[in-house]
Amino acid sequence: MIPKTPDDTLAWIVKLIGDFTRSNENTLCNAENEPAWNEPLVGFSSGGDPLYLEIKGLIGDFYWTPAEIFRMTFPSIEAAPEDLTVISWVLPQTAATRRDQTREKKFPSERWARSRSFGEEFNTKLRAHVAACLKERGHEALAPSDSPLWGRRDSRSFGISSNWSERHAAYISGLGTFGLCDGLITPAGKAVRLGSVIALIQVSPTSRPYKDLHEYCLFYSAGTCGKCIERCPAKAISKNGHDKSRCAPYTGKTGRQYSIEHFHIDTPACGLCQAGVPCESGIPVK
Repeated sequence: MIPKTPDDTLAWIVKLIGDFTRSNENTLCNAENEPAWNEPLVGFSSGGDPLYLEIKGLIGDFYWTPAEIFRMTFPSIEAAPEDLTVISWVLPQTAATRRDQTREKKFPSERWARSRSFGEEFNTKLRAHVAACLKERGHEALAPSDSPLWGRRDSRSFGISSNWSERHAAYISGLGTFGLCDGLITPAGKAVRLGSVIALIQVSPTSRPYKDLHEYCLFYSAGTCGKCIERCPAKAISKNGHDKSRCAPYTGKTGRQYSIEHFHIDTPACGLCQAGVPCESGIPVK
């Protein structure tokens, strides 16, 4: 078993992510060259956390545990699940982007479309940067979402799925719980993007300040709200939850076409359920 790293390594990783987010790489690529994201939140979980196996059992056999994708990426390295750490982060939308998105009723705002396109390009660079810096320190690392093996699958229980979920990694890493629309409600709210890297390093896991998968959602925890139902132009959210078969084509086709025609940005975009709701920028009070 690999010994745990000292706390200064944890602090180094948090600073690494924060410094890169404060760099010029973080941009909406608009005339004002505004940043796409606010200051990130960072969490850690052990690759041996039993929740990874539990989620695999719920989603399907195709879903990766951290140890499985690490083994596929580095077949010559022997590593036990508990030797691995999942480094997860939250990139919060800026106040300007949230303000613009709240005003919209049917289609994404330009800033939102830019964050979905150029902001996610930054997120991809951030994942590569974190993995590269860890490797420089002697820790093999990978970003599951950028693996050539990553792909979408059909889950018998949840429909359209993938073999790695940034939201579930963030949930296990103590960064938030799920809302009615399936978005992750974090201390920075639900208007966020997520990323993660798996590394052959042991870092103290972040404590999970919740006990339930939906603890931060007012609809599930208090029987109130449901504002995201009203915000969804595709009628993909109801009291029964999130219908991916309605959401995906609206985001991937309707939202994309709108972004191309109005902003000249080719990106799947909607995200109206993430703004103009009580959990937009923080954990809502019951």
